[in-house]
Amino acid sequence: MNQTVSHTADEADLERCRLVLVAPPGESGPAFAARLEAALTGGDVASVIFPVHDLDEGAYQKHLEACVPVAQARGVAAIAVNDTRAFGRTGADGLHVDSGMADLSEAAERLAGRNIVGAGGAETRHKALEMGEARPDYLFFGRFGQDTHPGPHRKNMDIAEWWAAMVEIPCILMGGASLETLADAASTGTEFVALSRAIFAEGVEPGEAVAEANRILGPFTLTEAA
Repeated sequence: MNQTVSHTADEADLERCRLVLVAPPGESGPAFAARLEAALTGGDVASVIFPVHDLDEGAYQKHLEACVPVAQARGVAAIAVNDTRAFGRTGADGLHVDSGMADLSEAAERLAGRNIVGAGGAETRHKALEMGEARPDYLFFGRFGQDTHPGPHRKNMDIAEWWAAMVEIPCILMGGASLETLADAASTGTEFVALSRAIFAEGVEPGEAVAEANRILGPFTLTEAA
């Protein structure tokens, strides 16, 4: 498993499926930074991905400026999405690219060895293998905002299970909106499960949700889950 998907992780963490958080739509800047800080008190988180959602360029940069230091203070990698300017200006740890192979190849070549580069948009096995040729630090299976059902999409689970069993590049599987299905996602053998609504939905206490997610993920060592 590739340690570059997070700043710090002890040996036990590196041997099990870990949690990735995805910032939800509708929340940004200092208000979300406070919610993120609460979430990160709950236990191990490998990284936080910050999709652009409906933010314009200026608002997205301000969003990262408020949130990146919160993640980094906890030793959690902060991942910007597609916006290379905001990524560079805010000192984010990585760049998630789902805007096409040309952008992915350019980012992987330019940032290799210095920052995390992730790839999204692999909706088929063929596309996943094509993206893998760019040697990103991870592939993301699913779409941001796709967690509208309690469990992860079956198609994403199938491709993550296939990928995890045969390719060394780690993968992140987009989980569902309920922690009750987290074990199903982890059972695919994926190195990471991403959660958004399950952690940040209205009425959910983020720190408690992260703690519960880690309790569920605890038994899923990579050797057992694969």
